[in-house]
Amino acid sequence: MATPKNLRLIGAAVAAAAALALLYRTWSSDTGGPRGFFYDLSAGRLFEGPIDAIPPVAGVDGPDADGYRAVIVSVSGKPEERSSWRVAYLERYSPELQRQMEQARQGGPSPTIPRSEAQAHRWVRRTNDTEWVPIGSEAGVQIVTGWAQPGPDGITPVVCTP
Repeated sequence: MATPKNLRLIGAAVAAAAALALLYRTWSSDTGGPRGFFYDLSAGRLFEGPIDAIPPVAGVDGPDADGYRAVIVSVSGKPEERSSWRVAYLERYSPELQRQMEQARQGGPSPTIPRSEAQAHRWVRRTNDTEWVPIGSEAGVQIVTGWAQPGPDGITPVVCTP
């Protein structure tokens, strides 16, 4: 016959097992890995996606691959204030580098573009620009560094993460 003391022990053991199962499920669940910001050019909307996605990716308003990696900054210096977020610039890869990276991800050969030349295949632009430029070009350097200047209030923007 179960005594009150044994029932309390059994109840405590069951509660502990349930807590451990919940904790294990939380820790082991697939969260999809690290997230990054992307920007859908046709929709003009920011969205999150896997940080290792190779842009351009499908955007939020359809199957078109017009979602690009976005560097988001807080102009108030406070990333927790979403109203202060601005898109500093967008980033993508040349079609050739993108193709080679996707093939490598699927178990194919490593990209044949040498690392020394890869920067010429990494392109950037602002949301209001119409042309993509290599990140290492004079225009590209201006795009990726220009946002880091203090604003009229003297506050330097900071990069935001999802």
